[in-house]
Amino acid sequence: MSDHDEVVRREFTRQADAMAGAALFNDAAVLERIREAAHFMPSPRILDVACGPGIVVEKLAPGAAEVVGCDLTPEMLEKMRQRCAKAGLANVSALPGRAEALPFEDGHFDAVVSRSAVHHFSDPPAALREMARVVRSGGRVITVDVTAAEDPAEATLHNALETIRDPSHVRMLPKSELHAALAAAGLRVETFLPWTNHREFGEWMKITNAPERVGPLRVVMAALARAGQSAGIDLRIEAQQIRFEHHAALTVAVKP
Repeated sequence: MSDHDEVVRREFTRQADAMAGAALFNDAAVLERIREAAHFMPSPRILDVACGPGIVVEKLAPGAAEVVGCDLTPEMLEKMRQRCAKAGLANVSALPGRAEALPFEDGHFDAVVSRSAVHHFSDPPAALREMARVVRSGGRVITVDVTAAEDPAEATLHNALETIRDPSHVRMLPKSELHAALAAAGLRVETFLPWTNHREFGEWMKITNAPERVGPLRVVMAALARAGQSAGIDLRIEAQQIRFEHHAALTVAVKP
């Protein structure tokens, strides 16, 4: 276990309950987009990398031959097991593992999914290479994540704020870098579907379950907003609330 892995485990143990119930992670429209992308063939075998509390696994399981949830945090895997057992799903399994060293054979899956996780990986290109390795030829690697601004200064400021909120955060990638990493992993980007998540400071902070960080970060973000620093996320004060936009996207990449 690396130092970063330990931080990830600590933070997501803390966040397990809040994440499982957060409206953002249970957005029906986003979950349906993921399901449609992964179910591109009858009865697919699907891997969910950094599966968290199993929200995506539960959505993918009906109609699939098999869905495996892989995560570094034991508490998240237990949440996944409980969620899927409650839903009566018999075609799911949970396995501990790191995204950069997935415990599966080459070409084992028809589709590999990872939602809201790439920005937590210590080495995103290595993780994407692993996802490409374990998917079969003709299969799909599907990532869903927030993208950073293409402007390096704005992206750096945005990522700094995310890291103060959650130390397991590493870096949100701009679209160009994500697509370059997918191509370097031997994948061909087929679909890029962007949308905007409208965020409010209190809702954003609640998911981390870290009340000791709220006050200092509120001061910093309010000062940046008043100074006109958008951080590439349209950071602003509106009706006395700190608000901003997360530019998310679903990317489908195909293995030749």
